[in-house]
Amino acid sequence: MFSPPLILALIFGYFLILLLIAALTSRQPHSQNFFLANRQAPWYLVAFGMIGASLSGITFISIPGAVLTTQFTYFQLVLGYLLGYFIIATLLLPLYYRLNLISIYTYLEQRFGTWSYKTGALSFIIARLTNAAFQLFLAINVLQLGLFDHWGIPLWTTTLVSILLIWTYTRKGGTKTLIWSDVLQTTFMLLAAGLTLWIIMQQLHITNLFTTITQSPHSQLFSWDPNHPHYFFKDFLAGAFIAIAMTGLDQNMMQKNLSCRTLPEAQKNILLFCIILVLVNLLFLSLGSLLYLYAEAQQLPLPPKTDQLYPLLAFQHLGPTVALIFIIGLIAATYSSVDSALTALTTSFCVDFLNITQKPELQKQHLIHITHFGIALLLALLILSFSTLEQGNTLNYLLKAVGFTYGPLLGLYTFGLFTARPVQDKLVPFICLLAPTLSFILHENSITWLNGYRFGFEILILNGALTFLGLWLISQRPTPCFSGNQNPLSS
Repeated sequence: MFSPPLILALIFGYFLILLLIAALTSRQPHSQNFFLANRQAPWYLVAFGMIGASLSGITFISIPGAVLTTQFTYFQLVLGYLLGYFIIATLLLPLYYRLNLISIYTYLEQRFGTWSYKTGALSFIIARLTNAAFQLFLAINVLQLGLFDHWGIPLWTTTLVSILLIWTYTRKGGTKTLIWSDVLQTTFMLLAAGLTLWIIMQQLHITNLFTTITQSPHSQLFSWDPNHPHYFFKDFLAGAFIAIAMTGLDQNMMQKNLSCRTLPEAQKNILLFCIILVLVNLLFLSLGSLLYLYAEAQQLPLPPKTDQLYPLLAFQHLGPTVALIFIIGLIAATYSSVDSALTALTTSFCVDFLNITQKPELQKQHLIHITHFGIALLLALLILSFSTLEQGNTLNYLLKAVGFTYGPLLGLYTFGLFTARPVQDKLVPFICLLAPTLSFILHENSITWLNGYRFGFEILILNGALTFLGLWLISQRPTPCFSGNQNPLSS
């Protein structure tokens, strides 16, 4: 069906465009360009580009596939994002801009101390490494099964080449390069989803998309049954906290917001971003509904794993045009999020662990390049370790991982912002290890211990609450001599 030279030429042509963007945006390499684009990024470009960085290949494949089992109830989680992004815009962004931060985790040092600071930064590194590896693993695995296995190209080669290409175009420009490359990649991702939707509508002779979806068996949007695994209020609150944790407490996403010229521009950016994000998620859910309607109309057997639906139809049934669109869309969606993660991880490690801000500029550049390469290599090793993972709906794997890895950050920032109590700083790492451990134990035994209750995405809230409780237990009443922020929300 495909000519291997054509596919490879398409993929490498795409990366040549990214390399051109990198060359144009990194003519004068500087650490401030790498970290924050010299704080001169246009807010509207940041908002649009963040869509690709936020959604990734997991959204591109897993959300359409999940429509079979969860219908449109995922949108309840998305609606919760709106509340989460409002809190980010009104609470967290003003704090970060007021403190003039490069790494957002330096706030924890000012508020609690060095041990808390390092714990928060390490929590992010573990969480984002896991997240990015999941995202790239999914894309590589799909391309491997759909194309490269047939050509005799092994998985390790696909993984290393993918990481090498991402490392190449991000190693000098950093955030400044990402802002422009994300715009390109978000555009390709949305075009791919939109064109696939349109082509299926043409093949099924659909004239009214809204009516078709609402009359399909996959159209349930809200669930008001408290015993339903996707009960509205449970998903809505989980969505709000996922947005706060994965955007507001995540160096990857906040680094781009902090590249805006002013706080008002950054706030406009995050609010525009969340509105677009809602519409884009509706697009992918609608695509999922049509994919299942197409499979039913053609009497095609469904794949054993929901993640396989879109790739299967794209490669084997919808024609070469859709297959090519799918490949570019998947690469754009995945690499937009992974290249951002690679840059943010480099920033966090350099600022939070190597104290790079205190070093001469030439030494900064040297450390950035070494760290960037090391993290790229670590990502490759993680991806290869995931090759034994049993695949289902990868979005569920990711959101569960978020609940356990971002929970300590949620608890740390909530305690820091809403109390003025000092903590025993050296005990904070133990609290941030104990909370996710207890959360995992409760998650695995909740059906037996809690009369049939099954934890879902709200495990993040429990994890953050346990961290908050632990910090309270190792804290003291604030005293006049306390050097931390006595009134975190008013200054």
